[in-house]
Amino acid sequence: MTLAQVVAREPHLMRALSAVAAHGPPGAWIGAGLLRNAVWDRLSGRDPAEMPPADIDVVFHDPTDATAARDAAYEQDLRATARDLPWSVTNQARMHGRNGHAPYADVEDAIAHWPETATAIAARLGPAGIEILAPWGEADLFARVARPTPAHRADPAAMLARIAAKGWIVRWPTLRVRLD
Repeated sequence: MTLAQVVAREPHLMRALSAVAAHGPPGAWIGAGLLRNAVWDRLSGRDPAEMPPADIDVVFHDPTDATAARDAAYEQDLRATARDLPWSVTNQARMHGRNGHAPYADVEDAIAHWPETATAIAARLGPAGIEILAPWGEADLFARVARPTPAHRADPAAMLARIAAKGWIVRWPTLRVRLD
């Protein structure tokens, strides 16, 4: 099974992808927890639609206008389309500063710097259907492994804090945490 196959089978994911394709920022992707949780829930025998997402991370990269106000305008557009979904739109062109990294070249570069490999994933609807962006691959995602990306390997504190704060071990008891 691939991430694209999981996404295609989940109506709530397809609804979110359709909304972003029609009303989100140009070139936007949905990434991180919404996708990871759907895969890990499915692998754990849970219905991914049973636990509503805390947020839906919509990411794009546009260095010409990297203001939070622009992100908020896109969130407002998405809320007008799907009010019941918890949209969170972030232009990755400004996130390097918050994370102490060099400027990101594009969305893929930004995603590659997210804390763990299984969350460094994104999907969108393109002209040919579901497109997947997974700079570190899908192996850890489907093996239920939480491992820091190379950007966080020397200091995995952000990843470990996320695991604890979000209760991942409780929700997915077979999750393996690896620091290599």
